[in-house]
Amino acid sequence: MRIQDLVVLIGIILIVLMMVIPIPLPLLDLLLIINISVAILILLVAMNTEDALNFSIFPTLLLITTLFRLTLNISTTRNILTTGEGGSVVEAFGSFVAGGNIVVGFVIFLILVIVQFIVITKGSERVAEVAARFTLDAMPGKQMAIDADLNAGIISEQEAKDRREKVSREADFYGAMDGGSKFVKGDAIAGIIIVLINLIGGLIIGMVMMDMPFTEAMSTFAILTIGDGLVSSIPALLISTATGVIVTRAVSEGNLAFDMQSQLFRYPKLLYIVAGAIAGLGLFTPIHLLPSLGVAGALAFAGFQMQRNLKKIELEESRQEEEQEIEEVRSPESVVGLLQIDPIEFEFGYGLIPLADTQQGGDLLDRVIMIRRQCAIEMGIIVPVIRIRDNVQLKPNQYVIKIKGDEVSRGELLLNNYLAMSPGIEEADDSITGIETVEPAFGLPALWIDEAMKDQAEFAGYTVVDPPSVVATHLTEIIKRFAHELLGRQETKSLIDNIKETHPALVEELIPSLLTLGEVQKVLVNLLREKVSIKNLVQILEALADNVMFTKDTDVLTEYVRQRLARQITLQYSNGEEQLKVITLGPKLERKIAESLQQSDQGMYVALDPSSNQMFMQSLNEQIEKMVQFGQQPIILSSPAVRMYVRQILERTMADLPILSYNELDPNVEIQSVGVVNL
Repeated sequence: MRIQDLVVLIGIILIVLMMVIPIPLPLLDLLLIINISVAILILLVAMNTEDALNFSIFPTLLLITTLFRLTLNISTTRNILTTGEGGSVVEAFGSFVAGGNIVVGFVIFLILVIVQFIVITKGSERVAEVAARFTLDAMPGKQMAIDADLNAGIISEQEAKDRREKVSREADFYGAMDGGSKFVKGDAIAGIIIVLINLIGGLIIGMVMMDMPFTEAMSTFAILTIGDGLVSSIPALLISTATGVIVTRAVSEGNLAFDMQSQLFRYPKLLYIVAGAIAGLGLFTPIHLLPSLGVAGALAFAGFQMQRNLKKIELEESRQEEEQEIEEVRSPESVVGLLQIDPIEFEFGYGLIPLADTQQGGDLLDRVIMIRRQCAIEMGIIVPVIRIRDNVQLKPNQYVIKIKGDEVSRGELLLNNYLAMSPGIEEADDSITGIETVEPAFGLPALWIDEAMKDQAEFAGYTVVDPPSVVATHLTEIIKRFAHELLGRQETKSLIDNIKETHPALVEELIPSLLTLGEVQKVLVNLLREKVSIKNLVQILEALADNVMFTKDTDVLTEYVRQRLARQITLQYSNGEEQLKVITLGPKLERKIAESLQQSDQGMYVALDPSSNQMFMQSLNEQIEKMVQFGQQPIILSSPAVRMYVRQILERTMADLPILSYNELDPNVEIQSVGVVNL
């Protein structure tokens, strides 16, 4: 656990303990000044935050500051009723602010409470409530707009995923602010009740237990009560104002300590303003100089240190970029060598160097070997050598996966943490907290948790994996997804040569007399594109040899091969179950597709009219959503005559959607249609 995390946890525990533990008056004065400082800082940050994402911790911070303020109220009440003293800060507010007049003090306190409770808090609560309702009502429309942009090719799948996540986070934030505004409302009510308790209880204790006359008891406890009310109401008023400013912001992904460090202190110069305000309280009011100037000095020094550190980071980044450019210019590598493109590249920031450094316990190289073996066993391909290198241009904890020089995916790791994935929404344990993230391989919501929470998360049913396993899984899925791009003619020749050693007659009959190496490669690529393993290469070549006399169209030959691999394909999607649930295509739709076929130099293609295509996609999306809601994998089942053309239609928008034909299914598996796509 980091020091910042530990400090925050201890601070929250101490806030709760202060409710029952008496606090010395000097320490209470210091805490009251800190309370005012935090309230000013929160208001300034809320006013200077351009995007709600930069201050998304506000709802949680609202709860903590309210709890801290009520804790100080309880502590001052304890001192007022037991000793008749409230400390220099309380006495200063009671005498200086009220001008020595009890009636004036009460009037000022009531005005502050009315402004906070009726004007600001009530308005913020209403805005949060309406915003939450409107956001939830608009979510379906926003999701449909994102899907439409994705289907039209305007945005990528990653951009669509990011937008969906942002929509969800905004809805969560509005709900949190709707509830968080109740904290401010309850705080105002509690402040009024505490003032009445202090006044009535103080009069009784002063006259009965301290033998004070009524006028002396009234004067003593009334001033302290007014001071206590004012010193609590002013920070509460500032926080209420900040609530109204930030009420339409969105949530973030960090934990409390991380967000407080990166968001609350995002603007170092604002600490100078807070320090000046606190120093002014000490210089121009009867508040003791020692606590006020101490806090002001600490804030100013913190702002100076943070500003200097930010400048150092900027200079260091600029220096590293310049050094990198110089090294690239001075590099002795030949120009020809620069033209070489690696099939697979794994680049990572300097913070992830321990993953690949064996001296630091890194086992990434060993895992890459296992990944290549696993892909050979499952997919039947020989994965090229994976080039692993560090990249100073990436963030320290970031990594990038490239296929033939182009970036296809990226992710971030926290080496000293574990990735925990929830077993389901209903089973999720709210006590499991961490840094929200997205599992890079499958895009599932997850949390980065520390070592201390690992056992608790596993007991709660979470799937917990270490960072090297996250990378290995992500890299494996990327290789499977882009396996068809990694299989070129040279790789195909290596596979054919291997088969030729055990089945020479088959290879000699087929290649090159019946099919060229390139045509065989196209058939294998078609299979890998739909995630069909080519490990059983002998059976694939047998199917090609048996059907090449009918056609040399590689797409049609692929369909014949898929039918020969029926048992393998059925097992792949049924997972050994005796029943397979699918979405079938209606006869009218299949007939429409068959009638829309056009001949070109590249072969047959589908030319559906726009209206039919739109109706088809809409009906298909509805059926897919129904299966997803029941936690089932969507699978399309069509007749063999149109399967390849349905794949052509859906290849760009739904490349991962399995599309099977009746001839590709094992007769022993029961087929259950859970939906029909019609025009």
